[in-house]
Amino acid sequence: MTAIATVMAGALLAAPARAEPKVEVLHYWTSGGESKAAGALRQDFETAGGKWIDAPVAGGGGDAASTVLRSRVLAGDPPNAVQLKGPNIKEWAAQGKLATLDDVAKAENWDAVLPPQIRDVVTYKGHYYAVPVNIHRVNWMWVNPQAMKKAGVEIPKTWDEFNAAAEKLKAAGIIPLAHGGQPWQEGALFEDVVLGLGGPDFYRKALVELDEKSLTSDTMVKVFDQMRKLRGYVDDGFPGREWNLAAGLLMNGQAAMQIMGDWEKGELTAAGKVPGKDFVCAHVPGKSGYIVNSDSFVMFSSSDPDRAAGQKLLAKLILGKKFQETFNVLKGSIPARQDMARDSFDECAVKSMDDLKAAIDSNSAVPSMAHEMAVPGAVRGAFLDVVTAHFNSTMSSQDAVKRLAEAVDLAK
Repeated sequence: MTAIATVMAGALLAAPARAEPKVEVLHYWTSGGESKAAGALRQDFETAGGKWIDAPVAGGGGDAASTVLRSRVLAGDPPNAVQLKGPNIKEWAAQGKLATLDDVAKAENWDAVLPPQIRDVVTYKGHYYAVPVNIHRVNWMWVNPQAMKKAGVEIPKTWDEFNAAAEKLKAAGIIPLAHGGQPWQEGALFEDVVLGLGGPDFYRKALVELDEKSLTSDTMVKVFDQMRKLRGYVDDGFPGREWNLAAGLLMNGQAAMQIMGDWEKGELTAAGKVPGKDFVCAHVPGKSGYIVNSDSFVMFSSSDPDRAAGQKLLAKLILGKKFQETFNVLKGSIPARQDMARDSFDECAVKSMDDLKAAIDSNSAVPSMAHEMAVPGAVRGAFLDVVTAHFNSTMSSQDAVKRLAEAVDLAK
């Protein structure tokens, strides 16, 4: 018996240990609604037997997280699951730093459930290198109906109507536009005005194709003219303010409107606010279209079998129907996969789903420049530098247009 026991013990020791799924997750979901959504993913992962190591980096827009990621990679210690988006995915994939997710994608039929615009973002040379979490609409305007009623104004549908309403709101002692003075927020405001005044074709020429004639056009001058007007409709406390603190001004009625992506709705509902009653979601003034932002996770290559197993489990869960529903209800976004039931989604989310389908059909869905979906980081930085410099100075629209074209050309 002793000999048999010894042989069995030796066999057990020789048997390969089963991988225990583990991930260190670098993300920038740190506000109220965002942290609830991130917590849902963590709970799903841990319920499925995984070990989650949380690595949040505060700072809206993900700029701070990008800095942390680069330093970790340079130090040879990348986190193995990272919130990343747009051209950044292809850039890291081209450097050979990312693990492919083809096995999971094939098993879970990602080709069939993802819209082409999102599929293109998360693949490189025919391989999946990221898993999309959601689809955010950037060009939303959030309205406090009580504040609007107090000033006797309606929700504006054009920029001229917006400016007229803003003047009446100011006269009534209400902040017309809740805003946080950070480059990414001003960049998002700018691209909303570009779409509203120029339309989807002009947006693509200027902010995606970087066409010099479009960047220096009369339409772009009008965009900066409107940005100058918007600067006059924010309160004096805006510099450096986080977007969710600006949302607080909207919630308490100090401000009437906020132009922000639909993560705003996650923040409002996390505070107990009800769509259609406490706030209204409206299309940003001007021409129709849909500015697309999408959160994704990439998996940095790891030789650790536990981390490799964790990456595959996380990827599977992220695009599974259960998490797509739970997460996006909390986050304010809509599912990345297109075969979801709508029962659990509110009126703003359903409108977003309908508008996205219409935008895809009419070729008026465009990628967000400000949220790293449209252009490389250096070009985005050039846009944000000029836009925020104009917004926070007396720079003329003509000078801004000239500086923008020069900065973008240098950054290409």
